[in-house]
Amino acid sequence: MASKKVQRKITEQPSRYNHLEQMSVGELLQHINEEDRLVADAVSKALPQIEALVEAIEPHMKRGGRLFYVGAGTSGRLGVLDASELPPTFGVSEEWVVGIIAGGDEALRHAVENAEDIPEHGWYDLQAFHPKDDDVVIGIAASGTTPYVIGAIEHAKQYGLLTGCITSNPNTPLASVADYPIETIVGPEFVTGSSRMKSGTAQKMVLNMISTSLMIRMGRVRGNRMVKMQLKNAKLIDRGTRMLQEFLGLEYEEAQRRLLDAGSVDRVLREEHVLDPMDSDC
Repeated sequence: MASKKVQRKITEQPSRYNHLEQMSVGELLQHINEEDRLVADAVSKALPQIEALVEAIEPHMKRGGRLFYVGAGTSGRLGVLDASELPPTFGVSEEWVVGIIAGGDEALRHAVENAEDIPEHGWYDLQAFHPKDDDVVIGIAASGTTPYVIGAIEHAKQYGLLTGCITSNPNTPLASVADYPIETIVGPEFVTGSSRMKSGTAQKMVLNMISTSLMIRMGRVRGNRMVKMQLKNAKLIDRGTRMLQEFLGLEYEEAQRRLLDAGSVDRVLREEHVLDPMDSDC
């Protein structure tokens, strides 16, 4: 296991503000917003780390590898959220990017006691997906000390998988075992220790960057359009129809008819040789 040395976590340091219960609603909102402004700067400083991880993941996914997010609590929920949004947005399989949370699906809505405290459970939950050589595992933990996440990354690395992590503290046990650590040092939380706030926001931003960059690099975007999105509702059908109007100069009704017949924007565009007919449809 990784080192268990005790360190003062920035995420656990006292808030810069005190006597919160005495503040007006306006004061509370103003100060939360002031703290939130620090998040983008912290993520900006981590861009070289994020770039290195994305560039390392890309060839693995192009060879058929999958991406797994592993986390507990808020971190786990954000990983599941990011993974679940990719199929409708980019038309990929639900098995391509997978979010795993300590305590299972029950933990998405309710706290599961001690679910994050057993290192072996992280790898156990990963094994249910039968990891293969080109799979990638990213551990998410604001503290950088969550046993469930560290255990998953340690075992994944021993198994030969590429690993990364996202944390809000420097030089953590989690970062020490991941191949590509990402550290977004957002500072103390507005409510002391409440890492669902700035740390969670930073995690969401980084996950957006990782998954969106990968989807673009994997050919799931044309220009700046989500041409492979799933037509799950009226809003998405309308969006796809307007894409075809823009690309092909069709009337709205004709564009919608062709979209619904083909099932996706990219299939219509490939039929019209606007996209490469060999473009990936995975």
